[in-house]
Amino acid sequence: MDEDLAGRIKALDWSGIGAALDENGWAVIPGLLTSDQCAAVAGLYERPGMFRSRVIMARHNFGRGEYGYFAYPLPDPVAALRRGLYPGLAAIANRWAARLGAEERFPPVLDDFLERCHRAGQTRPTPLLVRYGAGDYNCLHQDLYGDHVFPLQAAILLTDTADFEGGEFVLTEQRPRMQSRVEVVPLAQGDAVLFPTRHRPVTGTRGDYRVALRHGVSRVRRGHRSVLGVIFHDAA
Repeated sequence: MDEDLAGRIKALDWSGIGAALDENGWAVIPGLLTSDQCAAVAGLYERPGMFRSRVIMARHNFGRGEYGYFAYPLPDPVAALRRGLYPGLAAIANRWAARLGAEERFPPVLDDFLERCHRAGQTRPTPLLVRYGAGDYNCLHQDLYGDHVFPLQAAILLTDTADFEGGEFVLTEQRPRMQSRVEVVPLAQGDAVLFPTRHRPVTGTRGDYRVALRHGVSRVRRGHRSVLGVIFHDAA
């Protein structure tokens, strides 16, 4: 899986991905995982030793459903996605930081960024596997976990869309002195959506300004839905 996936990531059009993120606040990578790879990753949820913790969302008012944070060492496909997607996203993140006048810059290699997180006490891995059933949903939120936050993340739909209804990926964007804008991002099995973790730059009449975003999942009306979340900063 690693070699096949690494080749697919290497062939990505990062210029087009960056342009979509600039324009829309999100970008979709169609078919990043095959159906067999999706099934293999979704099946990891049945292996408790893979996870450092499990969360029942209703207990914390996060929504309904459940998810598990993977433990180190990450499973091969999850590690390959995190390692492979990071360099292209880091280039976009640095361009965004420059537009917003931020001083922080992100190194081109994931291990160097994770070393920065670990020095600050953020040592717990954050990639997660989410499972929803009928009636489940995920409230709008941001995945922050500490002072060091990578500005972009990914979610990959692992379930065939014929197997559930509802469960749309939702983004909201709050621009200053404006009402929130909502985006519903259509995904097929194996598609990845790339989106901001916390905020992004938008060009206005007086230059670039910062807008805040949150993401969530609408209610699943039928069936079951599994998603892999790839977050690049570790947690405190």
